[in-house]
Amino acid sequence: MAYAEKRVARGKTYYRALYQRPDRKAQGVVVDQDGRAVRYPTKTTAQKAAEKAEAEAFEEAKKGRWLPPEQERAAALVTFGEFAKKWLEDQSLADSTMQNYPRSLAHLLPTFGDKAIRDITAPMVNTWEKEKLSQGCAVSSVRTYRSLLHLILADAVDAGHAEKNVAERRRGRGRRHGRSQRRGPEKQITTMLGSLLIAERASLLSGRDDEFVAHIQKTYTGMRWGELVGLETEFARRESRSFRIEWQLYELDNGLFSRCPPKDDSYRTVDSPFWLSDLVGDHVARTKPQPCPCHGLTYVYSGRGVGGTRQEGPTLRQVAELAGVSTGTVSNVLNRPDRVAQKTRERVEKAIAELGFVRQIGPSREAPHWRRSGHGTWIFTPAATGWYPKKAPQEAHPVPVTGGPFPGVPVRGRGASNRAEACWMPIKDRLTRHGLRHGHRTLMEELGTPKVLMDERMGHEDGSVSARYSHVTDTMRQTLMEQLTEVWFESLDARLLLHPRSPVPVLDRLLQARATSR
Repeated sequence: MAYAEKRVARGKTYYRALYQRPDRKAQGVVVDQDGRAVRYPTKTTAQKAAEKAEAEAFEEAKKGRWLPPEQERAAALVTFGEFAKKWLEDQSLADSTMQNYPRSLAHLLPTFGDKAIRDITAPMVNTWEKEKLSQGCAVSSVRTYRSLLHLILADAVDAGHAEKNVAERRRGRGRRHGRSQRRGPEKQITTMLGSLLIAERASLLSGRDDEFVAHIQKTYTGMRWGELVGLETEFARRESRSFRIEWQLYELDNGLFSRCPPKDDSYRTVDSPFWLSDLVGDHVARTKPQPCPCHGLTYVYSGRGVGGTRQEGPTLRQVAELAGVSTGTVSNVLNRPDRVAQKTRERVEKAIAELGFVRQIGPSREAPHWRRSGHGTWIFTPAATGWYPKKAPQEAHPVPVTGGPFPGVPVRGRGASNRAEACWMPIKDRLTRHGLRHGHRTLMEELGTPKVLMDERMGHEDGSVSARYSHVTDTMRQTLMEQLTEVWFESLDARLLLHPRSPVPVLDRLLQARATSR
């Protein structure tokens, strides 16, 4: 019960505001910011203050956020860095998420780490965000960092370390710029002939059939990259003409592969045309895959090129993001520091020290799986665009190839440009591997495939009422397989018009079989 307590000190009368605490273990006293009891001049003011404090205490208790005053004062001294460290230890999420959180925290701790959570204000957060953008950080990256800050501060509010989440964005405030500033590059797609030509080039770049078969499979199934890399031989079901998506392989920053469920738990069976099942089945029979050292499981596709297990801890990309430079600049600081301006070099060295970055040591080894960056840089991008991307100290340059046989075989080694007779023309600029998934969905739209079948095939979930009453039928599946088969043979016919043979063995066999059957 709230009441005013009369007190006398040095001949002067004053009143303290006392109230009943929700825990009923002691009497609550209204105190100031320094934790000292407030001295009210009149009984009425003390009584009102006590009633107000009691009502607020019980209201907070209903929400589960009330703390005893002594604990509340201790909570006010907790810094963001202390709370974030404990918060991160308490999380139990997917491996991919757990590796991304420390990466984002590295951008938050220099500014907020040593500050008490209650001392962090909204203007401080906005200033930090503007500074990150001015340093050249991508808008999407800064948005990710702020989202993590919002998440941590929300839990800090629940723990009683702050009264409100100052990282929360208020709608309808600030200058409106439209969405154009935050738009990423539009996803590109290509034709089925274009996809076939890219698969042929990818196989020539790698020197084997794996890349050709995998790219064709991705084009005609729309599988995600991790699902394709993680496709085990037991789930490539040739007899039932389907591929079962049960797992994916997610590459972590330390170079290890995490075997985890597909995105959004999109377990599904993807129907396959007869020719695609035969293509993948023949590939497995020809290559005879062995269990990988990562998980002891047998996968349809293996990696290409060298790539040892990376050192645990921060990556070169994280150093580049923190320093606000490119990965090539960080590489130059490590290998050719004389090429980098002093101020830039000092900024990179400071980021290396703050993150505790350690360079990879020891010899590399053959990788059992594709590395997403290595495959994208040296296989897919050159096959699609005809150009090797910029990689310090070399600038971007065309892929040097021989003049024949069509489409030209890449020339390698020192002085390749001088020995080459031609270079590849672009098939589709800015095309990414994920663009093949977009292309498969677009192809199904063109073919008039029912939406319920498209969503099932892509691993998407439609929560609408109409989708709840729609179901996939055998007729739908058969029609789509026939349509995909027709599109495939049309692309082979178009490739035959360019040249009847191919330096890629698996494609050459397909072309010869098609030419004979016509």
